[in-house]
Amino acid sequence: MKKTIGNILITLGILVLLGVGGLTAYNIWDADRAAQASRHIVEELDIGEDLEEALNPELDQDPDMPVVTVDGYDYIGILEIPSLKLTLPVMDRWDYDRLKISPCVYSGSYKTDDLVVCAHDYARHFSPVKWIDMSEDVYLITVDHKVYHYQVVNRETLKPESVEQMVENINNTKNGTVTNEWDLTLFTCNPGGQTRCAVRCVRTKE
Repeated sequence: MKKTIGNILITLGILVLLGVGGLTAYNIWDADRAAQASRHIVEELDIGEDLEEALNPELDQDPDMPVVTVDGYDYIGILEIPSLKLTLPVMDRWDYDRLKISPCVYSGSYKTDDLVVCAHDYARHFSPVKWIDMSEDVYLITVDHKVYHYQVVNRETLKPESVEQMVENINNTKNGTVTNEWDLTLFTCNPGGQTRCAVRCVRTKE
């Protein structure tokens, strides 16, 4: 009897290890697939020349952003984070299928200084932003060849249901004081998926 129970436990242990190994292998494959998809889209967008600095443009009453279509999806431009060696396309809207391809606009617009971009925590998508240093540079190169330059000023941990806190353009760390603080937010899941990491950036005025 004891031998039978021992054999069952060993078998269960092997099955668990196989399951964990299979899940790990899938996650690695999925992250690599997403990275390749992003590289392909960046090449197709081809917006690296004839760039126009747009560090301090006037705010636009029309938040609609120009797009270019690649493989049936619309993109507003390319996000570059030099310190993390990330160059990623940004899709104009989000859903779970789109997030498997690239970062996506969650809300807002770069034309109104309230852009929020979300992405999966793939190794070559937004996983590295969880450890980005303050004052690091972030660039958004739009499809109409303008460059918006931001710097990281804050990093927050938020609950998944804190949608209003994620998108509102205020500093949530100043005792509730409503002050316009963020021009760009990048967010992704923390390990375990129970919280979100929100990286807050301001557009440079220099």
